Amino acid sequence: MSEQNESQARQDLWGTRMEREQERPRSISRRGLLIGGAGAATVMGAAGYAGWDGLRRWWWRAAGSERPRTDGVVDHAGAEWVGASSANWRRAQRPSDYAVDLVVIHVVQGSYGDALRVFRDPLHKAAAHYVVRQDGHIAQTVRELDVAFHCGNREFNERSVGIEHEGHVDRPEGFTDAMYAASARLTAGICTRYAIPADRAHIIAHSEVPGTDHTDPGPHWDWNRYLGLVRAATTLAR
Repeated sequence: MSEQNESQARQDLWGTRMEREQERPRSISRRGLLIGGAGAATVMGAAGYAGWDGLRRWWWRAAGSERPRTDGVVDHAGAEWVGASSANWRRAQRPSDYAVDLVVIHVVQGSYGDALRVFRDPLHKAAAHYVVRQDGHIAQTVRELDVAFHCGNREFNERSVGIEHEGHVDRPEGFTDAMYAASARLTAGICTRYAIPADRAHIIAHSEVPGTDHTDPGPHWDWNRYLGLVRAATTLAR
């Protein structure tokens, strides 16, 4: 790929800097709580729900409740592990600390290789959990436990699993039968794991995320077909 094409792919994959997730100082550190004792707890109380929300999530880590992470182990059977840079996601303990109730559908505006390349780039500051190739092959790049920076909205990142699809929004021929089928099985598995309804209120387009300026997966994504495949695969998975 030429320098110009790689630059364009990087820009298309969420506009790079525009999509960076900004962390908010809404929780107290473990050291701060241990040193501050009751005083720290008082401060947390004064901070209101946001402070206690952060403390609840911190507790899962401090109490040694984290589930083990093993290199190469994937959440979706048959997927290939291709880990994203740790700069492009945030360690979490979902669904213990954040409930997962959405699947967000993306289109790369480029190739499968383009997506994996930028997800491994720490300067990109974005990655989805999965990338689906046109032949149906799937790479997992971020564990479902963790928060991937994939849709440019912190709350939606925390509550969703993001799936990228190789191709372009204006080239419907790129949305192959193999891609639809493989992606639907993936989404069905996610819906089963987290008890997510297989409907358009919970399986959404990147373009439907509040605050985004993106249009993917675009007008050529066949939602009726896709949801039918997801529902059929969800029934088989139960």
